[in-house]
Amino acid sequence: MSTTGLIERPVSWVALAGFMGTGKSRIGWELSRALALHFVDTDKLITRVVGKSIPEVFAEEGEGYFRACEREVVGRVTRLDHAVISLGGGTFIHEENRRSLLERGPVVVLWATPETVYQRTKHSDRPLLSAPDPLARIRTLMDEREGVYRQGTIHVHSDGRPSEEIVAEVIERLWHWSDLHAPSDWTSRAAD
Repeated sequence: MSTTGLIERPVSWVALAGFMGTGKSRIGWELSRALALHFVDTDKLITRVVGKSIPEVFAEEGEGYFRACEREVVGRVTRLDHAVISLGGGTFIHEENRRSLLERGPVVVLWATPETVYQRTKHSDRPLLSAPDPLARIRTLMDEREGVYRQGTIHVHSDGRPSEEIVAEVIERLWHWSDLHAPSDWTSRAAD
């Protein structure tokens, strides 16, 4: 458990991972408000630093450059405290990023069906969806990434649920995780 002043919260750092369109940015922002933590969206951070939109980065610099930017950003956000981090959909896929994030703290993976993801992203300009059949591309990518996403700490489904309900479940699950991972010296001090 982490306490700061009058604020009691289960964690002082948490990352949200999952496929695009599962609600990481929305839920992350609302979770940060509920826990009185800073909110960092890694995709928005990259666009600010690079000075280009993600589709522009993919088109002009290539996916490899974008993934290098992600690695740099992961290195920075894992050094933060008092933060909720919303990760880009592919960030957690890369082993180095995944290891760094999981060593830093809990990673909540948000899940949604391919159909929900398609509905939420169909009007966006996401580079990975520029395919003749975006729904088929979503299904393929989700299948390819599922095993990696399963390595996250906490798993929450976002389909057809109000954001307040999702945030409440995430916080409840973080309290449970916190209880299981409390430092032993904190536990012994609490017993004194």
